[in-house]
Amino acid sequence: MIGIKKIDHIGIAVKDLARAIEFYEGLLGLKVTGTEVVEEQKVKVAFLPTGDSEVELLESTTPDGPIARFIEKNGEGIQHIAFRVENLEQALEELKAKGVRLIDEKPRRGAGGARIAFLHPKSTFGTLVELCERDN
Repeated sequence: MIGIKKIDHIGIAVKDLARAIEFYEGLLGLKVTGTEVVEEQKVKVAFLPTGDSEVELLESTTPDGPIARFIEKNGEGIQHIAFRVENLEQALEELKAKGVRLIDEKPRRGAGGARIAFLHPKSTFGTLVELCERDN
């Protein structure tokens, strides 16, 4: 087994991060604990903890970024679900050996200091799945 510890976060693609934050803070009562630009992924992320997990609001920083392309194709909404794992490299090796199609064969840097890798939606019943490993 790949050792999933919990749902780490749910990534929600938005066109306007400021307006989305107004909704999540003003109407739902969640609080943004920080924002971060991840240049490699062309995204600005706002973190909203919910218990021992969090919502990540994702706004593209460029018109050709992955989030912009997702919104163009699907509209705003849930873009991915992330599961925290004990050992990301081991999880990727195991999934690849079992025939799961990987977007990332090696971990890369994600928001909030996480090491991340994505599984292809064609192998995960249409859902973009992220695996992440954190020090905490």
